[in-house]
Amino acid sequence: MKVLVIGGGGREHIIVKKLKLSKRVTEIFAAPGNGGIAQDATCVPIKDDAIEELVAFAQKEEIDWTIVGPEVPLTKGVVDAFQEKNLKVFGPKKEAALIEGSKDFAKAFMKQYDIPTAKYQTFTDVEKAKAYVQQEGAPIVIKADGLAAGKGVVVAMKEQQALDAVDNMLTDNKFGEAGSRVVIEEYLEGKEFSLFALVDGENVYPMVPARDHKRAYDNDEGPNTGGMGAFSPVPDLDPKLVEFTVEKILKPVAKGMKKEGRRYTGVLYGGLIETKEGPKVIEFNARFGDPETQVVLPLLENDLIQVIEDVTAGKDPQFQWKNGYAIGTVVASKGYPGSYAKNVVLPDLKANDQVYVIHAGTGQSQDGSFYSTGGRVLLVGSIQDSPEQAQKEIYQYLKRFDQNDDFFYRKDIGFSKE
Repeated sequence: MKVLVIGGGGREHIIVKKLKLSKRVTEIFAAPGNGGIAQDATCVPIKDDAIEELVAFAQKEEIDWTIVGPEVPLTKGVVDAFQEKNLKVFGPKKEAALIEGSKDFAKAFMKQYDIPTAKYQTFTDVEKAKAYVQQEGAPIVIKADGLAAGKGVVVAMKEQQALDAVDNMLTDNKFGEAGSRVVIEEYLEGKEFSLFALVDGENVYPMVPARDHKRAYDNDEGPNTGGMGAFSPVPDLDPKLVEFTVEKILKPVAKGMKKEGRRYTGVLYGGLIETKEGPKVIEFNARFGDPETQVVLPLLENDLIQVIEDVTAGKDPQFQWKNGYAIGTVVASKGYPGSYAKNVVLPDLKANDQVYVIHAGTGQSQDGSFYSTGGRVLLVGSIQDSPEQAQKEIYQYLKRFDQNDDFFYRKDIGFSKE
């Protein structure tokens, strides 16, 4: 079986690594891939949102399955384009991917179907948005309506910070079209967790929960990022809350989307928070989350391609999970999530028996060395019997970055009270 993975980040690298373990998969392509993915698959120089080129490639190579990693091609209709040519592809169609593509759509949808989430209002007018902030007070959350690579959310602890965020999005156009409309919502207090489910129509198959660390620095300080690390499972998460999330959040979403004529197939990601009233939705993503995928998929015993075939055939994939804890710590370029240098040479990245290395923003030179191409450069993960042992192995490995000022990583992944 030939498989194409669309994307070039850490999430796509772990998907490729899982596919490599399948006895049924003979060839893997990644478009565009990255330096690390090139060790495990054939990288194709096609951008992840160059839809016509991707379709033409899949036809020419007679690809059996395509798995879509990132959100941008999904919201641009890559699945629709593949299906029009009778190509098998795993991911939601454009109309269903709107649950991630527009926060305003997602909030209105949740309101319609009684799915627990923070109260909110949507604005395009700067003065009205600011008046609402002043009326509600801080802490408060300001979100760009559209896709902003995980950076379009400001959790404002002070009113002025919220007013600045409104200006950044609506006046200064910081996020372009994505921020031409803002969703302002109440600040929710509690511990966050992520839950992926594979969905087909009304069938929902939840995976093992994870928790990621969004803030750039130790002790959950600094700006929000796309995620600085993650762990799975979540020891302090009551199984009843997971059950509630599946029954009262994920299943109603699948049912509601079908009712709206937006039948959902693919990965549904719930970004959730435990509040005093029970779990509430912070956001939905229409694909595997990054970096949580890099700790959830390594725990999965099943053959990933078999899982996808089962789900799309309406069969329960019967998930089997490894016993143990997976933790992953991200190494980022100095300055991330702001501006940062690229093309910085990385130290030797040879993995050992105790850790795995997932590339996110890397390229490879002709001499075999790797260099940075992005803000989040790589993730070092480990599966062990206890979180403490996993942390020990990861931080032992990461010492190779300690003499290098060009990169940084959090030293408390897996310890966070988040």
